[in-house]
Formats: sequence, C-alpha cells, structure tokens
Amino acid sequence: MKKTLVVLLVSAMLAYFSLPLMASEKGTQSEVVEKCKQAAALIKDKGLDGALPQLSDKSGPFVWKDTYVFVVGLDKKTILAHPVKPKLVGRKLIGIKNVNGKMFFAEFISVAQNKGEGWVDYMWPKPGEKKPSPKKTYVLKVPGMPVAVLAGIYK
Repeated sequence: MKKTLVVLLVSAMLAYFSLPLMASEKGTQSEVVEKCKQAAALIKDKGLDGALPQLSDKSGPFVWKDTYVFVVGLDKKTILAHPVKPKLVGRKLIGIKNVNGKMFFAEFISVAQNKGEGWVDYMWPKPGEKKPSPKKTYVLKVPGMPVAVLAGIYK
C-alpha cells in the first residue's frame, strides 16, 4: 500500500512539474499547416457536424504545444469551434479589431474566400494571458464548403 502511494505521489509530482515545460513548447509553421490540413480532411470525411466535437475538444489532437485549430463559418462569419475559448463559438467577430486597429477576423475571411489559404499577422493574447502578443495565423478554406480552419503561432 505504501509503495503504491509513493509511486502515485511521485507520478503526480512529475506530471505537475512537467506541465510548464510542455506549455512552453512552441508550435511551428509547418505543424500549423499540417494540423489545418488534418482538420479540413476531418471535416470533409465526417461532415461539419461530425467533426466539430473533436475540433472543439481542449484535450484533443487539434490542441498542441502553445496552439490550437479553430473553425470559422464563412457564410455567417462566425466562430464554429474554438477549443481554448469556447465562449467565442457562435460569435460574429467580423468587426473586431486588435490593439493596433487591425480587423484581423475580416482578413481571415478575406484570405479564405479570395485565396483559399494564407497567413495573417495580428496581435492576440496567449491562452491564459490578457496582454496581446504578436501572432501569425494560417487560414485554410475547406474545399467545397463555406468553412475555414485556422491555427496560429505566437512570435
């Protein structure tokens, strides 16, 4: 019994102290592009309704290191899935500006509708923070659907 308790305690301590290390890992541009392609493939395979629960899962495969995939509906210009800030789901953010006055959400929509894919630079708070940091987000329109998947990295 004591041995089991010691093993559990040591395991819990290792997990606790490794969390800051995992959270400090930074996603890369290539990871962001690959995760967006995987998310688009999931939507194409399962349909939007079938894919949204997995894309909304904070513990799922579309949340990694310091980044995550989120989904935007291009027709209504709303957030359809956001695993880190679920209260954004359903919100129409087309007019939102960052601290520098950039209408980055409108640029997401424009890139998806006009180019199909691309990068947008803007300022946004890191998860758990309030102060905005420079961020670069990849936008990928899901072919044949009025939906885009996005993921970003902080600079």
